[in-house]
Amino acid sequence: MEVCQVLHMNGGIGEASYASNSSVQKKVITMTKPIREQAIVDLYNSSSNNPTTLCIADLGCSSGPNTLLVVSHLMEMVHITCKKLAHQTPEFQVYLNDLPGNDFNTIFKSLPGFLKEMKKQMGLGFGPCFVTGVPGSFYDRLFPANSLHFVHSSYSLMWLSQVPAGLESSNKENIYIGSNSPPSVLKAYHEQFQRDFTLFLKCRSEELVTGGRMVLTILGRKSDDPTSKDGCYIWDLMAMALNEMVAEGLIEEEKMDSFNIPQYTPSPAEVKSEVQKEGYFSIDGLEVSTVPWSACRNYEYYPSDGYFTDGGYDVAICMRSVAESLLSSHFGCDIIDKVFQRYKEIVADRMAKEKTEFFNVTISMTRN
Repeated sequence: MEVCQVLHMNGGIGEASYASNSSVQKKVITMTKPIREQAIVDLYNSSSNNPTTLCIADLGCSSGPNTLLVVSHLMEMVHITCKKLAHQTPEFQVYLNDLPGNDFNTIFKSLPGFLKEMKKQMGLGFGPCFVTGVPGSFYDRLFPANSLHFVHSSYSLMWLSQVPAGLESSNKENIYIGSNSPPSVLKAYHEQFQRDFTLFLKCRSEELVTGGRMVLTILGRKSDDPTSKDGCYIWDLMAMALNEMVAEGLIEEEKMDSFNIPQYTPSPAEVKSEVQKEGYFSIDGLEVSTVPWSACRNYEYYPSDGYFTDGGYDVAICMRSVAESLLSSHFGCDIIDKVFQRYKEIVADRMAKEKTEFFNVTISMTRN
């Protein structure tokens, strides 16, 4: 599987689109706002020669209402800080990055209204803002050396550059790390994360100016055990749905055995260890947070509480907006509705019996 060519969140604004099903991601962005604000204020206050153009990159921006949320917060904080210091607000160069399959067209269509609203809210003195879409993998260089001042990424770095090699025959009945996955599978996933995250840090260290800031929020796990529920349960239940369909002859067993998710949910210790090992960045802070699966419900898209009250549906449609591209490219489009119907029923059953939540790791860093 060529992840860079296959993986993308569902585009558009329909029922199964990412734009209509990214309320969890929005909640996480809101929860981590104080960390970003502190980082951007510290960046501006620590600069002896403040730039006339502040360059901000959001990596894994996706498409929808969350895409411009972070950069609008950052620009607002810089503008407020400049007013307090009686400084001229800088011009803003904003880079929005995601894989080539991302729905950049929807983003571009929203830009005129976004920029108009920003100018209206900020008032006089708000600097010009230029927004550029940058398709490509953030495991490669994306920008010229020493060209960025602030890098942000949320809910993107758990995606790996590729499925770890050699899993085809060794991770049967699983699509990610499972409780019955052999040690070789755990090792392969961890080493792939190490390679990818190290490369990410190296690329960003070359692109950020000395003293530049980076804030990353990664879907992770609380436990040091990679097979723990807090890191892999959401995919365990997907594997259940797929295995049911294998047993009924709706999916070929060979197809199931050869499918694995290109994702790794690291522990806080693993994230911290990789940053310290490479030495490109100093850690300013590391925090963790949780969001219940029930936060998948999008009250803006489904305003009436009576429209859908099924938590299983909310989680299933959210996961469909994220994972459909991977599943359809491997199993074909014809079975997708059936897969997520099964998944919905399984998730609803588990949510009624257990505490289910996403665990997040947020790290704030300064370029050495």
